[in-house]
Amino acid sequence: MSDDIRKRMFDEMLQKTAFDDARNAAYAYADAALTRNVFPTPQALQDLARFDEPLPDTPGDARQILQQLDRYGSAATVAQIGGRYFGLVNGGVIPATLAVRWLTDFWDQNTPLYLASPIASRLEEVTEGWLRELFALPDSTVAGFVSGSSLSIFCGLAAARQRNFARLGWDINRRGFIDAPRLRVVASRQSHGTVSKAIALLGFGLDNVEWVPADAQGRIDTAAMPELDASSILVLQAGNVNSGAFDDFETLGQLARKAGAWVHVDGAFGLWAATAARLKHLTRGIELADSWSFDGHKTLNTPYDSGVIMCRDRDALVTALQASGAYITYSDHRDGMLHTPEMSRRSRICELWAALKYLGRSGVDELVYGLHLRALQFARELEQQGFEILNDVVFNQVLVACDNDALTTATIDSIQQSGECWVGGTQWRQRQVIRVSVCSWATTEADVTRSVRAFVEAREAARKT
Repeated sequence: MSDDIRKRMFDEMLQKTAFDDARNAAYAYADAALTRNVFPTPQALQDLARFDEPLPDTPGDARQILQQLDRYGSAATVAQIGGRYFGLVNGGVIPATLAVRWLTDFWDQNTPLYLASPIASRLEEVTEGWLRELFALPDSTVAGFVSGSSLSIFCGLAAARQRNFARLGWDINRRGFIDAPRLRVVASRQSHGTVSKAIALLGFGLDNVEWVPADAQGRIDTAAMPELDASSILVLQAGNVNSGAFDDFETLGQLARKAGAWVHVDGAFGLWAATAARLKHLTRGIELADSWSFDGHKTLNTPYDSGVIMCRDRDALVTALQASGAYITYSDHRDGMLHTPEMSRRSRICELWAALKYLGRSGVDELVYGLHLRALQFARELEQQGFEILNDVVFNQVLVACDNDALTTATIDSIQQSGECWVGGTQWRQRQVIRVSVCSWATTEADVTRSVRAFVEAREAARKT
């Protein structure tokens, strides 16, 4: 690197004009996020063509780069931090956690080891204890902090594979699958796609899974459960991704423990129901499981990306995920990479810690239960307008249908194009439905009523086409 370029970058760090520009642009974005159209306008989408350019031959100007990104990028975002985004079970963002992310982005910490980032190590240790307490999990439970549920489910099932093979006298890390004894994976046909992804990545084979039917609400059918044994890995769900329904953890957990089977609970957004006094009945029995996966960036409203794997068997998790190398120096403190597949990891723990410290036990309770109240309001007001509600609204998910599939599909398209709110579509019991996921602290009663009005207007527009 030339001395001129290095000097320019030192000057940018010292003068901070680009950072000031970024701050001002971020403030302007935040001011508009609660009231602007949720989906980008047609003009904003057309303007994305301005990023189609050859790779520059020479270094550019930091402020000009930022200005281009703000002018044409900000307008082309989906306003997920506002109160009228109800797609993909995306949470909003708590302001305190966003501020913490700004600070820690300047730290630019890589956090595999205590010696690489003592602050990240300590916050992981503290947050692990807070989460164990909030969810009332066994004292032996440890946590790994990853990017999201895809990876946390992978970790949980990797620990299950490690432990169950070890019980059968097989070292899967060294001997692999060739001539290995057979493990059984039992899961609901209503399992999330990330469960199937983890099963495939871990080499179990999707064709080998014992798929169990689900009931009308999407709960795994306990009566159809095959007999479990010590080679079994049972995957249960806290919050069906469509209906929000919860499996019977108490009944199935007791069956699994008697059989010596491993139980993993996929609780991406729904496990947080355990932290709300008026909803924790939904998660009764989760303490009987062996591993749990969930996200902070969904229900807790941390910034992306924030996933958590919790496991009662630390040895199984560490053995399944541990890496080694002459340059890796473990310490007497917490070394976070032992609980995750990643070595290079940003300090995402800071945002999760900040969310829990800011909200406290009562604030988490109010946030989680508040999402449920807004979902109930959504269902009630939509039903009053002649829409059909297809699920029991037990948490934050609402499944909505019009008179027929064609009208439902056209209504979804019209809602999305309006920009008033954003919802997605899904298939539910052979019907095309609208899926409403209430996940943001910023969603008010007025936001719900405004969104219901958008539903009505979209349906009327669809009927005219």
